[in-house]
Amino acid sequence: MPVHTSQGSHGQRGRGVGLVLALGSAVAFGGSGTAAKPLIEAGLDPLHVVWLRVVGAAVVMLPLAVRHRDLVRRRPALLVGFGLFAVAGVQAFYFASISRIPVGVALLVEYLGPAIVLGWVRFVQRRSVTPAAAVGVVLAVGGLACVVEIWSGLSFDPLGLLLALGAACCQAGYFVLSDQGSEAGAEAPDPLGVIAYGLLVGAAVLTVVARPWGMEWEVLGGAARMDGTAVPAWLLLGWVVLIATVLAYVTGVVAVRRLSPQVAGVVGCLEAVVATVLAWVLLGEHLGVAQIVGGLVVLAGAFVAQRSAPARRAPRKVASGGEGGDGGEGVEPELSVGRG
Repeated sequence: MPVHTSQGSHGQRGRGVGLVLALGSAVAFGGSGTAAKPLIEAGLDPLHVVWLRVVGAAVVMLPLAVRHRDLVRRRPALLVGFGLFAVAGVQAFYFASISRIPVGVALLVEYLGPAIVLGWVRFVQRRSVTPAAAVGVVLAVGGLACVVEIWSGLSFDPLGLLLALGAACCQAGYFVLSDQGSEAGAEAPDPLGVIAYGLLVGAAVLTVVARPWGMEWEVLGGAARMDGTAVPAWLLLGWVVLIATVLAYVTGVVAVRRLSPQVAGVVGCLEAVVATVLAWVLLGEHLGVAQIVGGLVVLAGAFVAQRSAPARRAPRKVASGGEGGDGGEGVEPELSVGRG
């Protein structure tokens, strides 16, 4: 009995750390728009900002790619998939969609990703999901509808909606791919290595899409205005690269390893709440009553979903070699069968 108590304690700690990492990832990702918007208003094309973001992060993570070069031989499909879907796909589809439909509508459709994850788990992997996880997704999506004020712009463009749905599918791919190999214990692919190579693949793809040779490079040497305050453009870019990309991906992937794709996905919906709050504080874009209520509903959905994940029977290590790969004890939702 003491052994079971110890394992349960480890599992609870693992879930607590996973939730903190998932929240940190949501905060880091949520701040990207607040830092990127002044750069766009200063003259940079949105796709060029995305390209700078991914390429800069790939350069920062390059030493880790060299360190984990064995992943190219061991898990090439995972690395390519992560780069195409979790890095390049989400960014490219989202920015393409907002050129045709309102930003709020595009953001809500993109955050159908957690619901798509649940569908993948239930109907493709044929594993059961808890009612609480499903309720959490419904609450989170409903809350997001209020946060982005979907009713303020309902002029839908069919292609724009398809592009936003593409972003949602890529976001679902991010959570599913982040969890790949976690059942292998100490032999699981190191999450930092997966992120490093994913960023390299994403940078290559976005170079073709964004065509940065036509970028207004001089903007980076000047200042951008954040709610009337002049801020060095390079400082904002540094925030986007180091915090909103490197830190966001690292904490996000490790969180998925400690929780599960569907639970981490619902907690990730808090990104929209964070983005809205930061825009209010730093850019002067004020929140309405409906947005505040929606944020509270998203929080409720995230709480309900994470409560559906009991501790594992025994701790496991998600990756070897490096502190970033130390997944420690993980948790997962109540699934009727093992990972397939």
